[in-house]
Amino acid sequence: MQARYLKSYGENVDVMGVHHSTGDVVQESFDIKRMRVGLNTKLSEATEVVVLVNLADFKSDTKGKVLENAYGKYTFSKYIALTGGQFRPAFGIEELVPVDIIKSFDFSNQYYEFGKNGWTSFQIGASATGSVDLGKIPLSYALSVLNGNGKNVEMDKDNGKQYSTRMVFGLSKKYKINLGLNGGFGQVFKEDVFAIGADFTSDFKLTDRFSLDLQIEYKQGTNHNLYYSLPVASRIGSVDGYQMRGIYFLPNLRYIVDYKKLTAFEFSCRYETFNPNYKIDPNVRQTYTPMVSLEFGKAYTGRIELGFQIDRYDHEIPDTSTYNNDLFLLQLQLRL
Repeated sequence: MQARYLKSYGENVDVMGVHHSTGDVVQESFDIKRMRVGLNTKLSEATEVVVLVNLADFKSDTKGKVLENAYGKYTFSKYIALTGGQFRPAFGIEELVPVDIIKSFDFSNQYYEFGKNGWTSFQIGASATGSVDLGKIPLSYALSVLNGNGKNVEMDKDNGKQYSTRMVFGLSKKYKINLGLNGGFGQVFKEDVFAIGADFTSDFKLTDRFSLDLQIEYKQGTNHNLYYSLPVASRIGSVDGYQMRGIYFLPNLRYIVDYKKLTAFEFSCRYETFNPNYKIDPNVRQTYTPMVSLEFGKAYTGRIELGFQIDRYDHEIPDTSTYNNDLFLLQLQLRL
């Protein structure tokens, strides 16, 4: 469960980040961001079924929501496992980490935009995953084929499919240094689309109590979701010209306390720059997310987080969410 208190300090900007030139603006609110219930069942030593629902989605239109994970997985060996159904395909760091243990309030802007374009977030399709050793370097891989039009849909939007791959090289076991490479291609309404990415993670133990971990991730790809959302008369050129790209840095400093119920104290500050259409109509969004976190219990059983999400755009657009804002967040998180 993630329950929040939100306070917007942007001029005439509500807690959802939308600017209002007229009328009253809601700048202070409580919210239930997520209320997830999941089940992971082992049917046999090799077969498992996973279901995950987000009950907080019932607070608004549930179309395309609520059901998140719904897949079966069969593991032949460490070298190969097959997954089919609705799941999060491996295409970057964030796709492999549950939202309740990330080092920030939420996933990055690029994660959600690439999700709208069928590469990340919850998608319907099939995947093969596994790991091998390249000499002394462990390599994990994922190969996925997806409908590419999100979760909880009756059928694919067209006859095209999106194919993606991810490889992660373990460069240092001591410092948990991993290098990830991602690539994908496919067709959407008979037009070719692509996505690429690279990421880096590390975790350094500075002292017995202090540790510093770092995530860096870059992605670039076709923003066909934006292209096809525009009226035909408003489109400029072909879908190839509509490309998005972004990068973020997420350092996290952790101090182990182990005092009564308090386990650890953490401070993180993610910096992200993202441009949804950098070739034709560039408008860079820079987001700073400083956050302080108190952990109670093991593995984030309980967590209190407070901080800001600070958005700055090259060009503000009135009466839209493309507008500068400073949002204060206080979040309570509980998990089993």
